[in-house]
Amino acid sequence: MPFGYDWPQLHAALNDLPTALLLLAVLFEIASLIWKRDSLRIAGYWTLLAGAVGGILAVLSGLQAEDRIDHGEAIHEMMGEHKELALITLGIFAVLALWRLIRERKMGGGERGAALVLGLIGLGFLVATAREGGEMMFEHAAGVPTTTLKSEILNRAEGHHHHPGEADDDHDHDHGDADADHHDEAAPAPPADTARADSAPADSASPHTHTHTHAPGTPPHQD
Repeated sequence: MPFGYDWPQLHAALNDLPTALLLLAVLFEIASLIWKRDSLRIAGYWTLLAGAVGGILAVLSGLQAEDRIDHGEAIHEMMGEHKELALITLGIFAVLALWRLIRERKMGGGERGAALVLGLIGLGFLVATAREGGEMMFEHAAGVPTTTLKSEILNRAEGHHHHPGEADDDHDHDHGDADADHHDEAAPAPPADTARADSAPADSASPHTHTHTHAPGTPPHQD
């Protein structure tokens, strides 16, 4: 296989582009009907043709990958459903592309509306096909060799060990933030005057311990 790809990897690589192109083709057609712009219709036409060709390549690579991946009964059943949906999707968009290739310059409003309905139906099957394929890949590990899958399971069971210094900065940073918040929430220290007053002896507040002055001419008195 070119570029070191096997059939399952090539199929995965070829899936995304036609999916995006066919989606854009339908959206361009809707936009052209809403805003009555030929430029949008032409963009949708060429996007549809490119998406249909890409869809053929994606389906062919998927058929080749079908018997080349390790799988059990559950994946086998899902592959059958995925293949059926993919063939229906390709059939719809192939008919639509051929229809527009022949009739593009002669289509009236009603015919374009019918073509749009067919495109929307194809888009529904496209989404279902993609969902089925994604479920096989991400929930059942379709396309991952059994030996690789076993090795990955063991690797995950061992857990991840950080190297010295790795992630410690984030850990220390989090603790630093927590300590800073703790200090910020602590009660402020009392003013110096208040502290001195609180620390003074209790009997210092007695009036007999304080000195006072007499007004001029007032005779002295005894306490």
